[in-house]
Formats: sequence, C-alpha cells, structure tokens
Amino acid sequence: MSNQRPDGITPSQTVGPYFKYGLTPSGEYEWNDAFNNNLVTSDTSGERIRVEGTVYDGDGAVIPDCMLEIWQADAQGRFSDPQDKRAQPNSSFKGFGRVGTDKSGGYAFDTIKPGSVPDADGKPQAPHIVLAAFARGMLLHLYTRIYFDDEADNANDPVLALVPADRRGTLIAKRKAGSGNAVYTFDVHLQGDNETVFFDV
Repeated sequence: MSNQRPDGITPSQTVGPYFKYGLTPSGEYEWNDAFNNNLVTSDTSGERIRVEGTVYDGDGAVIPDCMLEIWQADAQGRFSDPQDKRAQPNSSFKGFGRVGTDKSGGYAFDTIKPGSVPDADGKPQAPHIVLAAFARGMLLHLYTRIYFDDEADNANDPVLALVPADRRGTLIAKRKAGSGNAVYTFDVHLQGDNETVFFDV
C-alpha cells in the first residue's frame, strides 16, 4: 500500500449554472411545475404585489443563469409549515417560489405582501421575504431578506437592526409609483461595492 498522497484534490461542485428543463420551465416543456414565480392562489388573501429586479455579479455584469427562491409568511404572518400552528390548513398559499433569471439578469415574483412574524424571542419582525440565491461559481447558496420601503416597522425589526446602518438599504425593496398591483424593485448584487447583505444561517 502506497503512502503517497494523490496529486491535487477532488474539485468542488458549484451550485450553478442550471439545466433549464429542470428549472420551472412554465409551459416551455411538458412538465408539471411544482413551484414557479407566481405564489398567488385563488384563496390567497392580502395585497397582491410583484417583486422584480436584476441579479449582478461582482463586476456589475448581469447574471443570466442565476436561480432565486423565496419563502414567506401569508398576509396574517403565518407560514405554510406544520411547525406553525397558526397556519390555515385549508389555504393553498404555500409561500414558496422559484425562478431563474433571464438573459438580462432579470427576475420577478408575483405574491402577496407578507404579514409580521415573531422572531425566536417573540419580538415582532417587519414584513419581509426570505430570498436564497444560487449561481455558478458559488459553492453554497446565499440567504438574504427583502424588506419593503413603505413599512414603518422596519425601524424596530430585530434582524435589520443587526445590519450596519449604511448597508441596510441593500435589503430594502423600493415601491414603484403607479396604478394596479404594487410593484417593488429589489436588485441583488452578489459581490462588489453594492453587495447585498447576506446572512450566515
């Protein structure tokens, strides 16, 4: 038996790019989408909103093959999860969505404005959406939060308070002026001067 060490190491696998057939093709193939970017169902109550934006790399270039997932509470602050005993079992709103960026790095989610949820200590958190980003060159996906610029409760949010004041803006989606459903813009910068704040969870 040789005591020699093998040359090099086994390369790591990144979390992208993605084979589009398996990335919620939304009618492009004969496929039953388990999840897509429209979370709204017929029995969903609450304010309909759209969250849209662009994903950028550290050089400011758009990323056309990133995948984003969101997880959120319903309008009453309840999660579709067995651990949340407040959730309504008759609601088909799951609070989970997934989408790939387009060739311009763009994405959009159609959902509802989430309600406030308590943190582990029971303190109320400002309405927010959890977002996970998966992209080529990354060994682990990144987690962040999307807050809303028209929520007064942001000032008292215990998680947002942990972020340096000059960086909190990277977590705030800005509401567009206009009629119809509310549209919020939230760009994701994976690195660089405008890097979005990500959380170690």
